[in-house]
Formats: sequence, structure tokens, C-alpha cells
Amino acid sequence: MENPNASANTGVIRSAQDEVPPGQVNEGVGGAVPKDGTRTTAPADSQVKFVQGMGLFSATALVMGSMIGSGIFIVPADMSRTLGSPALLIAAWLVTAAMTIIGALSYGELAAMMPKAGGQYVYLREGLGPIWGFLYGWTLFLVIQTGTIAAVGVAFGKFLGVFFPQISAQAWLLQHYHVPSVTLGPLVLGGMNVGVNTQNLTAIVLITLLTVLNSFGVKLGTAVQNLFTSAKVLGLAGAIGVGFVAKNSVAIAANFGARWHEFWAGAGWDAAHVIQVGASGAGGQAKTVMVGALTAVAVVQVGSLFSSDSWNNVTFTAGEVKNPRRNLPLSLALGTGVVLLLYVLCNFVYLAVLPLAGDAAATTVLGRGIQFAAQDRVATAVMEQAFGGLGAKLMAGAILVSTLGCVNGILLSGPRVYYAMSRDGLFFKAVGRLGKRSKAPVNSLWVQWAWTCLLCLSGSYGDLLDYVIFAVLIFYILTIVALFVLRVTRPYAPRPYKAFGFPLLPGLYIVMATWVSVVLLRYKPQYTWPGLILVLLGVPVYLVWRKPGTGIRTSD
Repeated sequence: MENPNASANTGVIRSAQDEVPPGQVNEGVGGAVPKDGTRTTAPADSQVKFVQGMGLFSATALVMGSMIGSGIFIVPADMSRTLGSPALLIAAWLVTAAMTIIGALSYGELAAMMPKAGGQYVYLREGLGPIWGFLYGWTLFLVIQTGTIAAVGVAFGKFLGVFFPQISAQAWLLQHYHVPSVTLGPLVLGGMNVGVNTQNLTAIVLITLLTVLNSFGVKLGTAVQNLFTSAKVLGLAGAIGVGFVAKNSVAIAANFGARWHEFWAGAGWDAAHVIQVGASGAGGQAKTVMVGALTAVAVVQVGSLFSSDSWNNVTFTAGEVKNPRRNLPLSLALGTGVVLLLYVLCNFVYLAVLPLAGDAAATTVLGRGIQFAAQDRVATAVMEQAFGGLGAKLMAGAILVSTLGCVNGILLSGPRVYYAMSRDGLFFKAVGRLGKRSKAPVNSLWVQWAWTCLLCLSGSYGDLLDYVIFAVLIFYILTIVALFVLRVTRPYAPRPYKAFGFPLLPGLYIVMATWVSVVLLRYKPQYTWPGLILVLLGVPVYLVWRKPGTGIRTSD
């Protein structure tokens, strides 16, 4: 057993009970920790424990359901406009698959080692120190989790508008204010309308209903998650099957050609690709530059990598997973593997039904191609090409199911992080309590609901999500760095599962993610610098919230 003071460099005070034998879960709840490092009696509210109600299937469904939203149906259009090559489009998704699966396999070790509520927040806190955990939790609450819920919720309203035209971003019930655009170098901030329209009202109603549902406990929340994840995975698999059956000879010739000659066109190392640097419109100072294939693939990771995001959310719910030391690593590997296989196959279907290149002024689905699919809805265009208007509505229905399941999964997971932060004295005290009957972090769910609804009304969630893309990637890098640090500082901690391919594969992830980050920093400043500022704003908040001279206790 490791010396309980071995990890004092993290700034976290622990007792020997934080290290437990393999196969056992530390169920202890930390009370306030005095300066001498001894624990006091746990507060009364800590006697309410999480219920371990999620098995392997539910945990895997949470991974998959949180990943599959609306991105896979939309982002290939923008990616295709940048890459201009079928081979590079597939390569971009393969890079995303490699990075995500390596990340998941690496997180598996941390999840099995520390199966506690809060997941990635706990790993950063334990490996690199409390401030890094707080900055992650701060960014998660401010934008990452809540902004994603808002964005996907509004996407639900957008696709529901296919069936009910009254639901629209232009159907204002109360338009309070238009925020003017402000240009700062390569950035264009603002430009959104603040108020209530039928589309964001639909999102708020959906988020409210799912928050109420999850307030009854993890078993009901995961039952809903299992249902919708199963439905949308089957729907995505069905769409892939339909796509291969409905392949189009024009698209095949344009994207593959004889002996796949057209597939590799534009994918050479010497091929040049046009990249827009900075934001355009409303006085934006965007400019275009020519880059090589490797850089272009890194740039479009803005779409593919983050359409595959939120796979880590299952770690937030570790306190509610049965046999977490086994099921968490397995769910991460299985969930990410299946989803990314479906994503790659889905892009092959797009290429089999629609030409990659298209004309924005064309009047037919085939003429617009993947690059200029109407409103970038590539999947809808594919189904419309195959089955006409009925196909478009079928796909809209499938995306509704997908977005609903995605909202539920992300909404369910995030409050476990805010709960852990509160138990560490770094968030509102009431958020660190569980419902006596539901054994769920009810207060945390409703705090998340309030901020998410404000984002829906503000119309700013889209910009905010763009801004934290870079920050999300940085936190992934830091968490895998924490894996290396913990191998040194806590060598005797129980590790029922060890990261596959360590240290080569986790090291490769750091190299790949760092390369993508550097490229985004250089060529996508409108995404990167605001994200860094949002993260750094958490530093003074941390210093104010943390009481001087006290230890940060570990959460249950």
C-alpha cells in the first residue's frame, strides 16, 4: 500500500482509506479536512449514497448515446469544403477514431483506479492538483456541458420543425434584444438575438422534462438512455444499410472512379488546400491561406473530433456503475469502438450516394453534392436522394431520436461533476447533496438546468461551444498527462485495468492532440483564444472560492 502522503504534491490531503485493495470500491465520504490531515466525522447529508444502478450495457449506452448527436449528420459538409478529397474526408474520421479510442483506453485505467463520482475532474485533481480539476469543472459547467445541452436541444427543435413548421428560430414569441457584432482581430463576437422563439422554447421544454425525469434517480434516467441509444444506433445502422443499397452511379464515378482513382485525387502530400483563418462577416478580418494535407486534416478535426466528443461522460457517473473497475474500461472501449465504426461507414455511405464536390447554386440534391447540401444536412440529402421527400422526413425523425438521447446522456452525467466539486468545497454547498429518495444529485441537476436555459435564451451557446473546442482538447491532453504522473506518484495504487499500449499509445495521443491544438491555434484563432480566456477566467474564481489554509478533501 502506498504511503498516504505520497501524492502530497497535488495539494490534496488524503487518508490511507483512499487507497483500497483491487476489486473493492472506496465508499468512504470525506468530511472537512483539518490542517493535520485527519478526517472529521462525515456530515449528516453524506450518509445518502449513490445507487450503483448502471450495468455494463447501461454504461456503454451512456458512452454511445452521449457521442451520437447531430454532428455526424451535418459536419461532413463543412469538412468536405475544406478538404476537397474523398480520401482525406475518410482520413480525417480515421484520425478522429484513432485519437478517441486511444483516449478511451487510457481513461479506462484512471476510471478503474478511481471509480468515484466526478470522473475526469477527479483524475485531474488527483494527478495534477486541485486547480486543474476546478478549471475543468468550471469550463464544463460554464460552457462544455451546458452549452452542448443547449445546442443539441435547439437542434431537436430545428428538426422537429420539419414536421411542425411553426417551430422555427424566426417564430419569435418574445424578442428582447439583438446583440450587435463586435470585431476583435480575427474574432467576431455577438450578433445573436436574445429572447424566446418556438425553437428555443421547444429546447427548454425538452431539457425541463428530462431534468425532471433524471431527478427520480439514475435507474429511470439510464432506462430512458438505453431505449433511445438502442433506437438511434439501430437507426444509424439502418441508414448505413439503406445507403449502400441506394448507391448512385454518378456519385460512385465522381468519388471513386476506375480503380479508386478519383478517391485519392487531391490527397497527395503536395496537394494544397484553402483554409479560412479568422471569422468572416460583420466586419470580420478573415483571410485565406494554402496548407498541406496534414494541416488540412488537423483543421477539420474541429468537426469530426468534437462530433465524437462526450465519450468521457460515463466517468462522471462512476459512483453509480456496478463493478466499476471492470465495467468502466469496458464501456469506454466498446462504446467508442462501435460509434466510430458507424461514423466511418456513414461517411462511405455519403460518398456512395452523393458526389463530394457540388455547386452551391444547383437546384438538385445531386448537383449540390456533399459540400453544399442544404443547410449542411448531408444525411437528410442522402435519404432525400434515395427516397425523395419521405426519405428526408425519415432521416429528420431519426435525428430527433438521436438528439433526444444525446441531451439525456449529457444532462444525466454533468451534475455528478458539480456534485464532486461541491464536496471539495469548490461549488455551491447545496449542489453536494443527494436526494434522500432518488439518491441522485437533484440540486446539481436543477442548477445545470437554470444555466442551460439561460444559454438557450441568449442564443450564444453556438459561439460558446466554438470557443471551448480547443479547451476541451487541452483538458484531454492534461488528463492523459495525469495518467503518466500517477504512474510515478502512486505506483502501488490498485489498477485492475492498465492502459493498453502504455506508454506508447497514450504518448501518441498526446503528440497527435498537441499537433491538432497547435494547428487550431494557428489557423482557427476564432475557436482557440476565446476558449483559453474562458478557462483562465476560472483561476481568480478558484482563488476566491477556495478558503486559504484548508485542504481540499476528496469526494465520494
